Amino acid sequence: MAIGKLFIGKKVRELRLLHKANQSQFAERLGISTSYLNQIESNQRPVSAAVLLALVDKFQLDMSDLATGEIDRLLSAFSEALTDPLFEGYAPSFQELKLVVQNAPGVAHALIKAHQAYRRVSEQLASIDRELTRGMPETTPYEEVRDFFHFVDNYVHDLDVAAERLASELRQADDRQGGLKRRLETGHGVRISYDLEGDALRTFHAANMMLHLNKYSPLHTQQFQMAIQLAQLEAANAIDEIVGSAGFRSAEAAEVCKIGLQNYYAGALLMPYREFLEAARLHRHDVHLLSLRFNTSLEQVCHRLSTLQRPGQKGIPIFFAKIDRAGNITKRHSATKLQFARFGAACPLWNAHQAFESQGRIIRQLAETPDGGRFLSIALQVNKRSGGYTSHDTTYALALGCEIGDASAFIYADDLVGLSQPRYDQIGVSCRICERVKCPSRAAPPVKRKIGIDHHQRMALPYDIN
Repeated sequence: MAIGKLFIGKKVRELRLLHKANQSQFAERLGISTSYLNQIESNQRPVSAAVLLALVDKFQLDMSDLATGEIDRLLSAFSEALTDPLFEGYAPSFQELKLVVQNAPGVAHALIKAHQAYRRVSEQLASIDRELTRGMPETTPYEEVRDFFHFVDNYVHDLDVAAERLASELRQADDRQGGLKRRLETGHGVRISYDLEGDALRTFHAANMMLHLNKYSPLHTQQFQMAIQLAQLEAANAIDEIVGSAGFRSAEAAEVCKIGLQNYYAGALLMPYREFLEAARLHRHDVHLLSLRFNTSLEQVCHRLSTLQRPGQKGIPIFFAKIDRAGNITKRHSATKLQFARFGAACPLWNAHQAFESQGRIIRQLAETPDGGRFLSIALQVNKRSGGYTSHDTTYALALGCEIGDASAFIYADDLVGLSQPRYDQIGVSCRICERVKCPSRAAPPVKRKIGIDHHQRMALPYDIN
């Protein structure tokens, strides 16, 4: 099978920076000119077979390390934007979409941003009376930050490496939690007091360098809050630089991103990359065992699994989502071909929704999407309580999984993928873009299809999809 042109400029640049080489040095090692390398990194030219082999040979990479996962994510977002009724009558082929994404990714990103702006304006106009009475506030900083993490593959190299380096220093001196406390006290003069109650998890008073933690929080939560405090003290400059280069449209988005990057650093500090990657492989992605081994919550483990995308040391590509009872996806990332809908609810046939009916159990599912992609999906319900009987109990579901070709690396697939005729549930991304016309669980017709009404016949759906 012939391999199409590979435009992997972003990955080549990441690899060069990982090895601390300038373009001239890197080009010399690959046996090409500096101008050719510059064109590769800017996606003006594809990599040739000879350059691809040199990348694999000289930097000990598997071919899978050069997979263009970011192309799949951008292609999915670009394709979904074009399903809007705004583009009725225009249905580009898959090859057309792929051509734009591979050769002009900036154009695709620009159209996606323009479509987001159009949707915001449309939603504001639809509720103009309400909006006029309280102004027209910017409502999308979280969406903007979500897209930032999505398009960097949910992996922030500089922060990850810095956190791993600090974790190594702390481990040499003490146990992990003791090391965090010692670093705060001796390295920064921060005293720790376990005296908070109620909803507050952490309060830091810079004037007297006192960190107050909730005395009723689980140990893993207290530990995570200490790690966040270290992120603020030790990685502030790196975080500011990353946020500054991201080009956010609003100050609110920049501040939200800082929180996300601090959380990222904290997770990488508690679950150092190489140690966590080895443990994930050893325990075959058993989230409960990983939680116990690193003294972290299940959510922290699942989230960390979704970040294992370091060039040359990648983990299994997975998708990860956090869903509340109303079906809102509050966290999402996918390094697989399964991409979450950017707007609207998730498919009701996805097993993530069943987790709320099965407290304390892992729900497993073999799923197939309309494009023929097959996946292993696991889901579980998680409860968070911040205090006693009268406190608020937050319930949500965690879902993660992988493409079926990687399922053997997960303990949850042992008695599923080996079946002679495994059963795959037919799921979609969301009803608005799903092409399954006979699905009885459909909530709305696809936006690109016309509907027909037969007043003399009633099927599971009240309309036909033409």
